[in-house]
Amino acid sequence: MPLVRPFRAITYNRDLGPDISRLIAPPYDVVDAAMRAELLSRDPRNIVAIDLPEGSDDPDAPDYRYRAAHDLWRRWQEDGVLTPDESPALYLLEQDWEHEGRPVRRRALLAAVRIHSFEEGVIVPHERTLPKAIADRLELTRACAANLSPVFGLYSDPAGEAEAVLDAAGTGAPLFEAVGDDAARSRLWTVRDHRAIAALAQVLADKQVFIADGHHRYTVAVAYRDERRAQDAAAGVERRDPAYDYVLMALVNMDDPELLVLATHRVARARGAFDPDAFFDALAERFVLEPASASDIAKLDAIERPAFLVATKSGDLRLAVLRDDVDLDEAIPLPASHHWKSLDVAVLQELVLRPVLGIHPDEPETLERLSFVKDTRAALEVPGGDVAFVLRPTRMEQLKAVALAGEKMPQKSTYFHPKLPTGLVFHALD
Repeated sequence: MPLVRPFRAITYNRDLGPDISRLIAPPYDVVDAAMRAELLSRDPRNIVAIDLPEGSDDPDAPDYRYRAAHDLWRRWQEDGVLTPDESPALYLLEQDWEHEGRPVRRRALLAAVRIHSFEEGVIVPHERTLPKAIADRLELTRACAANLSPVFGLYSDPAGEAEAVLDAAGTGAPLFEAVGDDAARSRLWTVRDHRAIAALAQVLADKQVFIADGHHRYTVAVAYRDERRAQDAAAGVERRDPAYDYVLMALVNMDDPELLVLATHRVARARGAFDPDAFFDALAERFVLEPASASDIAKLDAIERPAFLVATKSGDLRLAVLRDDVDLDEAIPLPASHHWKSLDVAVLQELVLRPVLGIHPDEPETLERLSFVKDTRAALEVPGGDVAFVLRPTRMEQLKAVALAGEKMPQKSTYFHPKLPTGLVFHALD
């Protein structure tokens, strides 16, 4: 069976114009109440109205929010705000932006990707999921019977075979374009040429797909598929290759040198009063500590051992490098691979956050004392915390090694910039 196939997307009506900047939104998990209100102030038809519905969590309440999402999703189609594409197709998404003064481009193939359970080893995760987020996305998927935003997937194509096909597709005027709040410009083209579709399907036929972002959405897609299969079996209905056997994915070549992975920094609060001297004394048991400045973030890439910058609220900034005499296999007595134990985020989690600050994902009540910051300068100000840890990005080979070992990285180990916008195309599951 093919891994990818064309699908008949639902999109915003082209009569709304090719520029749909006012209609797209960031992924649901980065939108807070203020951002939601701002997006809807630009246009009440912004997709955030459905992707993050407001209302009660009580299914019996008249303003049950998932029922509201269902009603709005259907009404927008009936009113022509959303329309089905004329025929099944693949879609080329090109995003360009500026990073540290240089232009960057990323290309993704939007396709319906056949769902495989993680045990099959075709779709490979690398991060843990949280039950609350899965429950929310599953209810929304049930309400709308659609994938509203794509899962971000990576495949290996060092020869650039797919890229050569996409080069030909990305010509002419795009179907839609939009600029997000992150200043990234997204442009979307339709790929209908049968030879191009066949060539892309062949290139991707035997690939593994590594989930870069969207683990919760993919986990929900598996659960929803299994639900629909059980419902059909109970009703005696047989379907041939149903849409719910597929999930909307944006597939990106992980061998593209322009693929940008950034770090997500940590800000932590102590359980009680924070004692900087005692904290650094505890850290010195396993790390070499040196005075540092903000510019030392550039030095991290040259350090082979796990390392990060540590900043306290009082303004003390130090470079922490794991000591040469620390054996990670002994220091982290977990049934995990050496690849996992060598991750900066894993070393921070197991050798600092847990033993020194009492914060660990296996103890959910402690996570309220941990927050995440993407901007380095902002992290160094230790917003809302006692101590901040400035990390370097997880490398692509590390992600691949850990994922292939069947392991999950700590939460927010990778940040693929920019985020994929929600609102360009939707994948109906009926």
